[in-house]
This record gives sequence, C-alpha cells and structure tokens, in this order.
Amino acid sequence: MLTLELDPFTVEVKDGSIKNVGPTNKTTTVKLFDVEEAHAREFGDKRVKFEFTDDAGNEVQVALFPDEVRSLAAEIDELESESAVFE
Repeated sequence: MLTLELDPFTVEVKDGSIKNVGPTNKTTTVKLFDVEEAHAREFGDKRVKFEFTDDAGNEVQVALFPDEVRSLAAEIDELESESAVFE
C-alpha cells in the first residue's frame, strides 16, 4: 500500500500536459507498507540507492550518501539488539 500526501497541491492539466499551479513550496510525505522487495545499489559516483516495491507494484526509491547509510545501519543494529522485532 502506498500513501502519498502533497501539501498544498494544485495542478493544471491542459492539452495532455501537467503544470504546477501556485507556489513551489510544496511538501511531500510518501509511505510504502507491505514491502515485498528491497534492494540497494550504487547510484552515481557517491550515493547508494534503495528501492522498495510492494505487491501492487508501487515503488519508492531513496538515494543516500555513505554517511547516511552507515548511520541508518547503526540504527538498525541497535534496534536489532534491543527490540523484539527481530526475534
């Protein structure tokens, strides 16, 4: 399941083209639940791209710099040692 929240979001559809309407100060929150596949790969010269896909084919991609990946890995290690989630 994919949820997408865009605030404030207004577009204009004209002659098959989508155009932003209003200011460009929009914010977005994306949540992907029930992930079926997760992959990591090199992205460009300096980043790692994570790709997450659910059973409906929804996909979220996130590119992180190595320090961010290391920090995330440390958080996962800590969670694994302290939480019943990994039991």
